[in-house]
Amino acid sequence: MPDLALFYDHAEWLIPLQRVLDARGVDYVGIDVAGHCFDPAHIAPPAPIIFNRISMSSFKRTADHPIFYADALLGAWERAGARIINGGEAFAIDHNKARQLEIIASLGLKAPDTRVVRRREDMAAAAQTIGFPLLVKGNIGGAGAGIVRFDSASELKAAALPDSIDKVWLVQGYHTPQDGHIIRFEFIGETFVYAIAVDGGGQFDLCPADACVSTPGKPVVTMTKFEPSEEQIEAARSLVRAAGIDVGGCEALIDQATGELIFYDINAFSNFAANAVELLGFDPHEQLADMLEAEITVLKETA
Repeated sequence: MPDLALFYDHAEWLIPLQRVLDARGVDYVGIDVAGHCFDPAHIAPPAPIIFNRISMSSFKRTADHPIFYADALLGAWERAGARIINGGEAFAIDHNKARQLEIIASLGLKAPDTRVVRRREDMAAAAQTIGFPLLVKGNIGGAGAGIVRFDSASELKAAALPDSIDKVWLVQGYHTPQDGHIIRFEFIGETFVYAIAVDGGGQFDLCPADACVSTPGKPVVTMTKFEPSEEQIEAARSLVRAAGIDVGGCEALIDQATGELIFYDINAFSNFAANAVELLGFDPHEQLADMLEAEITVLKETA
């Protein structure tokens, strides 16, 4: 049995990490969720340590996305004794924006004014309690999928609204981001790795990875290194900790009108920034490999 399994839905996003693991001679196997099946009565994890790389944006690539399938499988592997990096609880929070916002509020951090609704016909009433402009987004999203801005009640009434794969929507107040960018904080464990400012030219699809920014027809995404304050880092770290995330981060913006840091997303998935060495001065996949090797060492020492 290999020491590590990478459980994934999008092979291209694994390539940078695999290069580092291969160079280090790490004993790992890739498990593609496509074509995968399991017997709930006889669970045999593919490795003692499994790195969950199922992405929320998988539903954009295929209608038969693996998100809910992965819910069941990750839980089964955990009960069978496997160490899941970004395991069941973190994954469940990752695909539930309503839960993310509850965590943000519970920590006393700022988030957009939001109403969670389960029917399209309830959106107009929810919007009246918030005011315009506002955003409507699906409760499950990835890479900005299904986010629509509305500037008036008449626009909202006339629009073809975004779908939601779990039939839950968020109606959310809009904050104009200072300097036109959002901020992505990245952590490995509780160690702060970096933050970047991401500008999509007003678009919401802000995935910063190589495999995203090179997609034909995708709006140009520009990235710059962002130097957060210690207070901002600690706020972001508290979110990652509360969500039980091993590798991931959160997203925020600085409100143009108030200067406040507004958190709106928690991510149990990291596609590190494209051209990371040029942008950041180092390759974060090396730090990720350090963490994975440390997990393997601890497991072997305690076996």
